Amino acid sequence: MRSFINIFKALSDPNRVRILKMLEFRPLCVCEITYILNMATSTVSKHLSILRDAGFILDQKEGKWVEYKLNKNSSNVEVKQQLSLLPGWLNDDEVIKTYKKRVTEVDRNIICKT
Repeated sequence: MRSFINIFKALSDPNRVRILKMLEFRPLCVCEITYILNMATSTVSKHLSILRDAGFILDQKEGKWVEYKLNKNSSNVEVKQQLSLLPGWLNDDEVIKTYKKRVTEVDRNIICKT
């Protein structure tokens, strides 16, 4: 039951849901997510840690960056079910629309300091 509760706790924060919606489009690094959400890096890192621990996202080293992406092949049935529903969530929400647009415009080579 603990895993089940952690999944829904991870989904209970608006910023974590926004991160999941942004990751629908492509993998992002911390600096890109920080830039899009206009939040402190430490706050974004905490949100990413919660999403990763719940099984929603994976991280992997990609060149200079650590990229975060949706864990679409999760072995956890509940996570897999929620991720399959994600494309239908909040598509009419103006904030989500704004962030989706920013995902397509953000360039880590310009905004990220290495």
